[in-house]
Amino acid sequence: MRIQERYNRVISRFEEAMPVAETELHYETPFQLLVAVILSAQCTDKRVNMVTPALFEAYPNAEAMAKATPEEIFEYVHSVSYPNNKSKHLAAMARMLVSEFDGVVPESVDDLQRLPGVGRKTANVIAAVVFEQPAMPVDTHVFRVSNRIGLTRNSKTPLETERELTKHIPPEKIPTAHHWLILHGRYVCQARKPKCGECCISDLCAYNQKGGTA
Repeated sequence: MRIQERYNRVISRFEEAMPVAETELHYETPFQLLVAVILSAQCTDKRVNMVTPALFEAYPNAEAMAKATPEEIFEYVHSVSYPNNKSKHLAAMARMLVSEFDGVVPESVDDLQRLPGVGRKTANVIAAVVFEQPAMPVDTHVFRVSNRIGLTRNSKTPLETERELTKHIPPEKIPTAHHWLILHGRYVCQARKPKCGECCISDLCAYNQKGGTA
């Protein structure tokens, strides 16, 4: 099967199986999503969703969080992974948003990456989810699933995976494709024991075609 044909068929299957695919992080504003995505690094969305209600009540916007110290923020996020670093990043991020962007989350991936605690993946999440740009965030699920099912071939880095995916997926479908791959990796194409019997693309999957079994 040619690579573009695989992409087209996989996209079609995902569209049918997951007509609604969106982030599982809870948020109401772009700022809140940015905070939640920063907290979600190497942490589950479920855990993040447990801590953000109180955090957002205390600091509903950049202006409020910019007045907080990392130590004050820590009290709300201590149960997530790497809380010390994330508390420092959130405080510094909010201050930069206020001082350089008038408290408004920027649309540009380059501007987003200037913010403390915001790497390329996080910037791409905001660009895709909030601004519906053709940005492809590559987390561990996207990286693993793309290689396993044959959308990418031996990509060594998230950036290589991002470039390959955006090359073959229509721009208007990229924001949703990001969620398809994450959700598929989270619930079906799991790292240690993929649920091939429950997979909507098993007959298109390179892993299966090479004899892989769950």
